[in-house]
Amino acid sequence: MRLSDKLRSIGLAIILTWGWKRAVLALTAGALSSLAMAPFNAWPVLFLTFSIAVWLIDGSAAGRWRGLPAAALSGFWFGLGYFVPGLYWIGYAFFVDADTFAWLTPFAVLGLPAYLALFTAFGFALARLIWPRDASRVLALAVNLTISEWLRGHLLSGFPWNGFGYALTEPLALAQTASLIGLWGMTFLAVAIFASPAVLIDGASRGRKPWRAPVAAVLVLAAMLAFGVVRLAQQPTRMVDGVKLRIMQPDLQQDAKFNYSAKAAVMQKYLTLSDRASGPHATGVKDASILIWPESAFPFFLTKEADAMAQIADLLPKGTVLITGSVRAPDLPPGVRVTRAYNSIYVIDHDGSVLAVYDKLHLVPFGEYLPFQDWMEKVGFVQLTKVQGGYIPGTIRRTLDIPNAPRALPLICYEAIFPGNVVSRDDRPGWIVNVTNDGWFGISTGPYQHLQQARLRTIEEGLPMVRAANTGISAVIDPVGRIVAQLGLGIEGVLDAGLPAAIAPTIYARVGNIPAAVIVITALAFVLRRRFVRRKP
Repeated sequence: MRLSDKLRSIGLAIILTWGWKRAVLALTAGALSSLAMAPFNAWPVLFLTFSIAVWLIDGSAAGRWRGLPAAALSGFWFGLGYFVPGLYWIGYAFFVDADTFAWLTPFAVLGLPAYLALFTAFGFALARLIWPRDASRVLALAVNLTISEWLRGHLLSGFPWNGFGYALTEPLALAQTASLIGLWGMTFLAVAIFASPAVLIDGASRGRKPWRAPVAAVLVLAAMLAFGVVRLAQQPTRMVDGVKLRIMQPDLQQDAKFNYSAKAAVMQKYLTLSDRASGPHATGVKDASILIWPESAFPFFLTKEADAMAQIADLLPKGTVLITGSVRAPDLPPGVRVTRAYNSIYVIDHDGSVLAVYDKLHLVPFGEYLPFQDWMEKVGFVQLTKVQGGYIPGTIRRTLDIPNAPRALPLICYEAIFPGNVVSRDDRPGWIVNVTNDGWFGISTGPYQHLQQARLRTIEEGLPMVRAANTGISAVIDPVGRIVAQLGLGIEGVLDAGLPAAIAPTIYARVGNIPAAVIVITALAFVLRRRFVRRKP
């Protein structure tokens, strides 16, 4: 049997599959698709799994109501299979305070993926609604999964984690296309490229030349790779003169970070580690012009602890500033008890004065606040951080003035995963500083995925990023996505590096998602024409 005949046989068998076997097949294809994300980056598996997705939608035509329920159900199982292994690490956070939260682990590990899978189900159903019978059905799937993924990234505060477009971010040359079309354009290309082998089963009955779709997909991949190679060659890493970074990664246990009694030990560890010599000629923090500590660095309100501020002032030599995460108490009248707080970034000078503050805008649901906070607290629920009333969201994203360095855009934790919602075109910074705490998620795939997504923001915007993690992966990334220096997951230490210089604003930084929207609308028009316009015999 020839390879084409064998492929056709497999495709037809999948199309004709029904019942529980169909659900298992979709679930398995989704689970295999998760291997395309960091740290595995095994994206060639998507040529198989997205082809299976096409065949499942082909086969749903046998169901009632034009196959919409069957397509949606296949999409749900595919999405559930994709998100459970991709997001299993969320369960680690519920064991930081196991006595309080461990019982919620199954709901988090299965509930969140089930919710996210609804978007995949919606994308499959939309695709089925306009499903043509020829090779353009690959574009129908790409258009509608891009729409559903965009919705996933925006509805109910949004959670675009592991968007399908991230499959095209390794090798780094492939990722450069994001400078033109961003994550959502990359998502369209990923689905269209990886689903293209599905049409090889069509034969003459559905098109004279079914091989054209996968050949076109390979050509697009080659063009992306060529563009990336040229762009990387034209954009070598350049450093900002006179800026020396020191990133401190303490690898602190999560229970210590929220235990006030550990105040002295935490502070001493930060001070000692920050001044540690990192090489034979290094003299500690004196070598740095900017010292960076991670998110929510202390189990106390930093600026309300005079002794802690004095210790920081003693640590910092003249000309060195500290950028640090910390919870921040709101401004209240004297004697009023503090019950809520901001998740913030401080810029602190060598004399202990606060030069700038940023309050996190995009809070994590169930981690930093609860939907319907008051009602849920009344029935006994608390968010993971146990801040009564939840954290207070900030009001504005703005750049921070840093002495003797370019202005910095602050991002706290997962604020870095939202494409197109990071840099203001009216206030372009010289670099992005991202403080985070991936210690919630242990030694798992989560921190690698977080780094992958933050890295794509640098390529989209043409800005370098400096990440400081409690643990996770601290890194210095140049404006085309090269990792200049990094500290690995679960490592305690300091990272000394220069600050890469920004490059000119990319097309994506200038016009946002307009190119991606044009691609999707054009593809949609083509599909609708193939589906609904009758052609002359």
